Amino acid sequence: MVHANRTDSRAENPPRVGFVVSKAVGGAVVRNRVKRQLRAASRPLVAELPTGVDLVVRAQPAASEASYQTLAHELMSLSHKAVRQLRMSA
Repeated sequence: MVHANRTDSRAENPPRVGFVVSKAVGGAVVRNRVKRQLRAASRPLVAELPTGVDLVVRAQPAASEASYQTLAHELMSLSHKAVRQLRMSA
Protein backbone atom coordinates (compact mmCIF):
# COMPACT_ATOMS: atom_id res chain seq x y z
CA MET A 1 0.00 0.00 0.00
CA VAL A 2 1.46 3.38 -1.00
CA HIS A 3 0.18 6.84 -0.04
CA ALA A 4 1.44 10.09 -1.56
CA ASN A 5 1.22 13.54 -0.04
CA ARG A 6 2.39 16.91 -1.32
CA THR A 7 4.29 18.90 1.28
CA ASP A 8 6.05 21.76 -0.47
CA SER A 9 7.45 22.03 -4.00
CA ARG A 10 10.41 24.25 -3.13
CA ALA A 11 13.74 22.98 -4.37
CA GLU A 12 15.14 22.54 -0.85
CA ASN A 13 12.42 19.97 -0.03
CA PRO A 14 13.48 16.77 -1.78
CA PRO A 15 11.05 13.85 -2.02
CA ARG A 16 10.96 11.51 0.96
CA VAL A 17 9.92 7.89 1.40
CA GLY A 18 8.86 6.34 4.71
CA PHE A 19 8.03 2.75 5.58
CA VAL A 20 5.50 1.16 7.93
CA VAL A 21 6.10 -2.52 8.60
CA SER A 22 3.90 -3.78 11.42
CA LYS A 23 4.16 -6.95 13.49
CA ALA A 24 1.52 -8.48 11.21
CA VAL A 25 4.29 -8.87 8.61
CA GLY A 26 6.33 -11.10 10.91
CA GLY A 27 8.96 -11.13 13.60
CA ALA A 28 11.71 -8.54 13.97
CA VAL A 29 14.08 -10.31 11.59
CA VAL A 30 11.43 -10.58 8.87
CA ARG A 31 10.26 -6.98 9.35
CA ASN A 32 13.83 -5.67 9.09
CA ARG A 33 14.46 -7.73 5.95
CA VAL A 34 11.29 -6.35 4.34
CA LYS A 35 12.29 -2.79 5.29
CA ARG A 36 15.79 -3.26 3.83
CA GLN A 37 14.35 -4.65 0.60
CA LEU A 38 11.81 -1.83 0.31
CA ARG A 39 14.48 0.78 1.05
CA ALA A 40 16.73 -0.65 -1.66
CA ALA A 41 13.85 -0.80 -4.14
CA SER A 42 12.89 2.81 -3.42
CA ARG A 43 16.33 4.33 -4.15
CA PRO A 44 15.86 4.61 -7.94
CA LEU A 45 12.27 5.71 -7.37
CA VAL A 46 13.25 8.77 -5.32
CA ALA A 47 15.09 10.24 -8.31
CA GLU A 48 11.85 10.14 -10.32
CA LEU A 49 9.63 11.75 -7.68
CA PRO A 50 8.81 15.45 -7.94
CA THR A 51 10.12 17.75 -5.22
CA GLY A 52 7.86 18.22 -2.24
CA VAL A 53 6.27 14.76 -2.41
CA ASP A 54 6.26 12.32 0.48
CA LEU A 55 5.50 8.63 -0.02
CA VAL A 56 4.43 6.35 2.80
CA VAL A 57 4.81 2.64 2.03
CA ARG A 58 2.83 0.26 4.23
CA ALA A 59 3.91 -3.36 3.92
CA GLN A 60 1.18 -5.98 3.93
CA PRO A 61 1.69 -9.41 5.58
CA ALA A 62 2.26 -11.02 2.16
CA ALA A 63 5.46 -8.95 1.84
CA SER A 64 7.19 -11.34 4.23
CA GLU A 65 7.14 -14.10 1.60
CA ALA A 66 7.60 -11.96 -1.51
CA SER A 67 10.85 -11.89 -3.46
CA TYR A 68 12.84 -8.71 -3.90
CA GLN A 69 11.80 -8.51 -7.56
CA THR A 70 8.12 -8.76 -6.61
CA LEU A 71 8.45 -6.09 -3.91
CA ALA A 72 10.34 -3.77 -6.26
CA HIS A 73 7.81 -4.22 -9.05
CA GLU A 74 4.83 -3.63 -6.74
CA LEU A 75 6.48 -0.61 -5.12
CA MET A 76 7.21 0.93 -8.52
CA SER A 77 3.70 0.44 -9.90
CA LEU A 78 1.91 1.53 -6.71
CA SER A 79 4.08 4.62 -6.27
CA HIS A 80 3.49 5.72 -9.86
CA LYS A 81 -0.24 5.27 -9.33
CA ALA A 82 -0.17 7.26 -6.05
CA VAL A 83 1.79 10.14 -7.62
CA ARG A 84 -0.53 10.15 -10.64
CA GLN A 85 -3.56 10.42 -8.32
CA LEU A 86 -1.85 13.20 -6.39
CA ARG A 87 -1.28 15.16 -9.61
CA MET A 88 -4.92 14.70 -10.69
CA SER A 89 -6.22 15.99 -7.34
CA ALA A 90 -4.12 19.16 -7.57
